[in-house]
Amino acid sequence: MNVPVYNLKGEQVGEVNLPEHIFGVKVSQPLMHQALLRQLANARLGTHDTKTRGEVNRTTKKVWRQKGTGRARQGSRKAPHWVGGGVAFGPHPRSYKQDMPKRMRRQAIRCALSQKAADQQIIIVDQLDLPAPRTKDFVAVMKALNVEKGLFVLPGRNENVEKSAANVPNAKTIHAMYLNIRDLFKYDKLVLPLASLQVIEGWLGKAK
Repeated sequence: MNVPVYNLKGEQVGEVNLPEHIFGVKVSQPLMHQALLRQLANARLGTHDTKTRGEVNRTTKKVWRQKGTGRARQGSRKAPHWVGGGVAFGPHPRSYKQDMPKRMRRQAIRCALSQKAADQQIIIVDQLDLPAPRTKDFVAVMKALNVEKGLFVLPGRNENVEKSAANVPNAKTIHAMYLNIRDLFKYDKLVLPLASLQVIEGWLGKAK
């Protein structure tokens, strides 16, 4: 699959062949859905907590006597049906962690990349670098590449680019080794320097 290569001015400077075993695999919607749910679930802290009737600080005095009042019998102000009482069946700290084999996770990323390639949402650039951290320069790059909401994949640490993109609401920079299914779905365009493409080829490898 040959795609054009652009510079940061939006000019085509060549072509590159995207490997079929990464950008041309059969797309599996259920697999990508499972991988996305796993990542979203694992991001949950699970620290939510409610107090039961044994944990709230209320009086233990009987509300009124058991018989003779004509009203329903009541035992404690801590009961869930009283205002200020405990919560019945409320959430408590727990783990939402979901497991998924590494081969399935990587195949889900291949499917997402293949879907991006099929939809022509991958932009290959010869390099992604800026002389200094400046938001205005980064916005100019986005405009030249016709990117409104994009994920910029870096081969490694690049403070100038990362700081320049930090204040742009519709852009995010990520290292190629940390490419994930959630960010691939969240951003419309995927901007890949040639160096990042080599990193992705290295850790995704061939589909098995």
